[in-house]
Parts: sequence; structure tokens; C-alpha cells
Amino acid sequence: MKLLITGASGLLGINLALEVMGAHQVIGVDRGKLKSAPFPVTKANFFDRDVFEPALDSNRPDWVVNCAALANLEECEKHPDQAKILNTGVPRELAIACAKRKIKFVHLSTDAVFDGVHEGIYTEEDSPNPQGVYAQTKFDGEQAVREANPQAIIARVNFFGWSLGGRRSLGEFFFTNLSKGKRVDGFTDVIFCPMWVNHLAQTLIAMLEKDLHGLYHVVGAQPMSKYQFGVEVARKFGLEESLIVPQSVERSSLTARRSHNLSLSIHKLSTDLGQVVPDFSTGLDGFYTQLQQGYPQKIRSYQQ
Repeated sequence: MKLLITGASGLLGINLALEVMGAHQVIGVDRGKLKSAPFPVTKANFFDRDVFEPALDSNRPDWVVNCAALANLEECEKHPDQAKILNTGVPRELAIACAKRKIKFVHLSTDAVFDGVHEGIYTEEDSPNPQGVYAQTKFDGEQAVREANPQAIIARVNFFGWSLGGRRSLGEFFFTNLSKGKRVDGFTDVIFCPMWVNHLAQTLIAMLEKDLHGLYHVVGAQPMSKYQFGVEVARKFGLEESLIVPQSVERSSLTARRSHNLSLSIHKLSTDLGQVVPDFSTGLDGFYTQLQQGYPQKIRSYQQ
């Protein structure tokens, strides 16, 4: 199958492309950060709504996965207009264009659409209550895609892995700082379900191959605090876990509000796929093995 990935230089975009390019034909659409990727890349300005239909018509993909977003919560608070375009407008335009051409479309959303005050585990039936610009624009993007393209997949995600710049995931944050002997905060009151980005890539392709549609929680199987996540990374990489300071997010210097409990149910996903979602320890092993194999250096060379 031919897969077109928007935002191909992002954390998910680049890892999705590399994960599946052996089995599928991959085309990237990006703002120009990728200079020597091992797959064709079309440069595009995502603030121009007229770029998507020509890209679809010239490449004629079977599947489109939209990884383009403004995902930095602090930047979204500073630049709400840009966040609205990238997180709501772009998904809407892509959903419309793909529906018109009968191209299967996947839109990536976020667990942050929930306010985090729920005591249990959120299911797809629970009502979101976004907090802050990032969460609101991502939720608006979900609604826009659902209205424009009912056959689309909307995947709420939270993932970690190696990125082009080395600063895009929480896994990189802990590894980089602990490797330098720096003390870092680990939030004990923010619970999430991290998934290794390569497992996310594999899962998205399985969802496309199964011809699923609708809203899914596509996250890891194990809820944990961000402090616990940091400790797990430290132990796996042989780093000093005592450098991670247990901290409340409410006492941090972050300006964008963070939800406390983002435990998401993956029952619908595993049931409809007919397979078990990979566990966290397996993903962390993969993340570690990639470092040993020089994977971070390899992907960073693609922007040179």
C-alpha cells in the first residue's frame, strides 16, 4: 500500500515512516526539515490550506496518516492562532480531501482532551473536557474530522521514542538529562499510559489493515506516573534514578495546565484488533536497543 505521512519529521512521523517502509511505499509531507530521508518527501507549508489536495492528487496514496501538529503545550498557549490552524484546521482539510477521494485517513489526537479529574480509567465513551489551548484545539480537530469523514480513524495517543532533534519525547528528556548528571523533576501526580512510538506505528498500520474507523484510545497498557516512567528509564539505561526529584506538577514552572489522571482504557482497541497491546517493558527494551544500535544518530542525519 502507498502511505502518505504529513508531519514526517516529527517524532511519530519519522518513526512511522521508518517502521513501515519495508512493507509499504512511504511518502512524507513536511515543512522542509528532512534533507536526506530514505523515502521521498514533499515540502509543504501547512499554514496554506491549498497544499493538501495537490499532494493527494500527485501521489495518489491508499492511506494518509496526519502527524502534523503543534504539540508543545507551552507554545500553544503562546500562539493559539497557530495551534488552531495546525491542530484543528489542517485535520479538517485533510479529512475532507481524503473523504472526497475515498482515501483511508488516520488523525492523531491526544489523551490530553480529558481534564484528568476522573478517578477511574477513561473510555472512548467518556466526555472530554479539554484544559488549555493544546487540548482544546486537538479536541476541536477530532470533532472536525469526525464530521467531515466518518470513516476516518481518530487515535488518542501518548508515546515516547527517539526524535530528529532529541528533545521531543519524555523518554529523551530523562535519558539526556540523567546522562549529564542533571537533577530533574518527575511528576508524581500526572498519570499516563506511555507507548513506544514503534509499537504505535505498528498498531496504526494494523488498524488500517483491519479497516477500522472511529475513535480509539491507542496508548500503552500500563498507567504510571511521570516520576515512575523516569525511574524505569533510569534503571533500564543504568542511570542514577536518585537524580529524579519527586514533584507535584502544581508546583512546577510550567504555565500550561496538565491533567492529573490520563489513564485510558484500551479494551476497545485490543478487542477490535483481536490482539494484545504491547506492554511497556517491551517498548522500553526496544527504546534501549535502538540507542545501542545508533538509531538516534541515524535519524538525526536525515536533516543534514
